[in-house]
Amino acid sequence: MSFVSRSRAAPVSTLFSSGSSYKAGGGGGIGVGFRGGIGSPLSRGAEVGLGGRYGGGFSSRLVGGLGTGYGGGYGGGMGGGMGGGMGGGLGSGIGSGMGGGLHGVMGPPKPITAVTVNQSLLAPLNLEIDPNIQQVRAQEKEQIKILNNRFASLIDKVRFLEQQNKMLDTKWNLCKSKVVVVQVVVRSNIEPMFEAYIANLRRQLDDLKNMQGLWKTSRTSEYEDEINKRATVENDFVLLKKDVDGAYMNKVELEAKVEALQDEINFLRALYDAELTELQNQVKDTSVILELDNSRNLDLNAIVAEVRAQYEDIANRSRAEAETWYMQKYEEMTSSAVKYDDDLKDTKSEISDLKRFINRLTAEIEALKGQRANLETAITEAEERGELAVKDAKARIADLEAALQKAKQDMALQVREYQELMNVKLALDIEIATYRKLLEGEESRYESNSPVTVERNPHGIFIGGMSSITSSSSSTTQMTRRI
Repeated sequence: MSFVSRSRAAPVSTLFSSGSSYKAGGGGGIGVGFRGGIGSPLSRGAEVGLGGRYGGGFSSRLVGGLGTGYGGGYGGGMGGGMGGGMGGGLGSGIGSGMGGGLHGVMGPPKPITAVTVNQSLLAPLNLEIDPNIQQVRAQEKEQIKILNNRFASLIDKVRFLEQQNKMLDTKWNLCKSKVVVVQVVVRSNIEPMFEAYIANLRRQLDDLKNMQGLWKTSRTSEYEDEINKRATVENDFVLLKKDVDGAYMNKVELEAKVEALQDEINFLRALYDAELTELQNQVKDTSVILELDNSRNLDLNAIVAEVRAQYEDIANRSRAEAETWYMQKYEEMTSSAVKYDDDLKDTKSEISDLKRFINRLTAEIEALKGQRANLETAITEAEERGELAVKDAKARIADLEAALQKAKQDMALQVREYQELMNVKLALDIEIATYRKLLEGEESRYESNSPVTVERNPHGIFIGGMSSITSSSSSTTQMTRRI
């Protein structure tokens, strides 16, 4: 990079300083360059900023760390990356800002670039008044108006963006508070509530399981006892039934024997009566021819009476024996029948008691079955309610997590929008500062009433200007920046 300065009718002297430079010519003044406004980072080690258009400068710190400035206008300046200037009053001056600038983060400063003076620039210039100066000034006024309008619109836009920024800050704070409130509510209300509810359901389920186990154990033991009792009672009933059946058969047989004996007694009575009648008839109707032995005295009546007495005695004894045997048998059978009747009544009462006991046990078993069914239904319903409550809790937790994730995403989106708006605001601040520099340069140019011309050649950019510091000196300064 090289700087070339041409002046006329004045000696040239240069002075380098950090951040500014000035040059004193013949009767010259002091020109101070602008630092370069506000810089925006473009890349690593590079910083570019715009200074004022008139009376300002253009400073840059390029990727490589070499910082130079380029300025022009009335008292324009040229400075380095940290601000510097090239001042010109009636003469011209060159200065470097901080030398070589920065390379990377903080590179070593580069040596000061050699400055050469082109002697051809000291030749006199034929200055003539530009006939289009009024037209140029009118155009510049129109441009100033346009720039003022744009500046006003930019100010309105900046205010609007500031309001948006405040709104976004408020939304950001609200989102933070909502997230905190949601987390606090979730942690403080929902989780303990569901944990307590689930713990209560688990306790109820454990109690029901314990009750079910105890009920099953007691029911099994009672059922086994009742089965054993029933088997014993059934065996006793079978034995008693066999005894009752045997007693009843004996009773029937004895009754049949009694009837047979009664019939036999009646038959024997009838037979005895018939024989007695027949004998009496025979004795009555029989004519007995007796050969009387006169030598003997027979008493027939006594003999007949004796025989009759013998037969009557035999019949009486037979009748008495039969009646005695019959009465004995009858009494024995009667006592046996009474005994069997008592046993039968006792057996029937025991059977009735057993039937009632069996019915009571059956009713208790049915009631226990109903209680078991109710308990199983209650357990199933409790499990279903617990599962539904757990599912509902999981669904609510998932909804809250989704809402929290959505809030986080919205918050991140708002943060990105906030950052974008801040970037836009920064760019607008840079542009506003640039226009402020331009307006300040325009005001200084109107105060000096000097024309400014801008030319471009294949080797670089030329900005030339005229400035009158005093009434007795004038100069023309041209600066060239070649990259």
